[in-house]
Amino acid sequence: MRPTLTLALVLCSACHSGAGAGAGTGAASPAGAKLIGIVTDVGGRGDQSFNDGALRGLESWACGLRYTASGYQPLSPSDLTKSLPDDLRDKLQGLQQAQGIAPYVLQARAQEDYRPDLELLAQRHAALAVGVGFMLEDALAAEARAHPEQRYLLIDSPILDAKGAPVTLPNVESVTFREQEGSYLAGALAGLVTKTGRVAFVGGMQVPLIQRFEAGFKAGLAATNPAAAAQLAIQYTGSFDDSSAGKRVAQSLYGGGVDVLFQAAGADGLGAIEAAKEAGKYVIGVDSDQAHLAPASVLTSMVKHVDYAVYLAARDVAAGKFTAGNHELGLAEGGVGLAPVALDFSGKAEALKKVEELRQKIIAGQIVVPRTPGAIVAAGH
Repeated sequence: MRPTLTLALVLCSACHSGAGAGAGTGAASPAGAKLIGIVTDVGGRGDQSFNDGALRGLESWACGLRYTASGYQPLSPSDLTKSLPDDLRDKLQGLQQAQGIAPYVLQARAQEDYRPDLELLAQRHAALAVGVGFMLEDALAAEARAHPEQRYLLIDSPILDAKGAPVTLPNVESVTFREQEGSYLAGALAGLVTKTGRVAFVGGMQVPLIQRFEAGFKAGLAATNPAAAAQLAIQYTGSFDDSSAGKRVAQSLYGGGVDVLFQAAGADGLGAIEAAKEAGKYVIGVDSDQAHLAPASVLTSMVKHVDYAVYLAARDVAAGKFTAGNHELGLAEGGVGLAPVALDFSGKAEALKKVEELRQKIIAGQIVVPRTPGAIVAAGH
């Protein structure tokens, strides 16, 4: 049974664009409400993936609101219930909205917007300023040092020093994820589903974060279908905000015989999903459950619960709590997982049973998933 949910009465409306800042959806805060601001990555609202996940955690789960063209409206209990993922049901049991907070969203159009947008949140004395994505790390670190009284949450990267080593700032909490663990399950499922033995991975920018998706996926594929892993096709689009690039790459792969493709490419991945839909092939979504984009083609999605991380931080702020430092979330903590598999295919029950067995072994520490492609080679996968 789904948890019983209680909506807080948080009145939010209007829009805002700060001078020199990205387009925003501001909040008219109730008297005494604590403002929690989000600066999205360049994919922005509507990416059906990473940014939308962060917005869901704040707007829907923490504040009980839905965003519309005319501003925020209360989210009905039934719609709130529908937004909760199955793999977080236990952790969100009894979820109630955090009282006395209001969202304020700024959508960065380009990387040059990151710091001005964060500066605007500091000027508005936000109880928490959230930077969504590793690309905001430099801007958020600079702002955190300039405004030691302002509290920040950075998603997908710790604060790094000049040599790239993680450091702790007293006013910054960061959350990273073990993406390789969820991607391992996606790879294991792909290996059990493929009929041609041709499987592909499409990433956005070739950075260590996305390479964790690649490494986990290939390792999971090797666990269930070593032959497919040996010929895994790997391509990167070079961006996260160009759906046409993702579609071109996916079309080429499907044309070459690939029948299952895993995309970890932000908005570029939306193009890959469109290509799968047109080709009648399988695609695995990322970050959020993307099945609704192509119900006949999206096999599952490797869900990264940015929504959960943002919700937890908002809840803590509402309760007057803040913990600096980096926190890493994997399968055991509810940070990553697989979306429900709604499609039917031959051997589905056995395949899902195998994937669940692997999931339990990862949680128990019996399987340690490699974080980098090089670690796969070293381990002999």
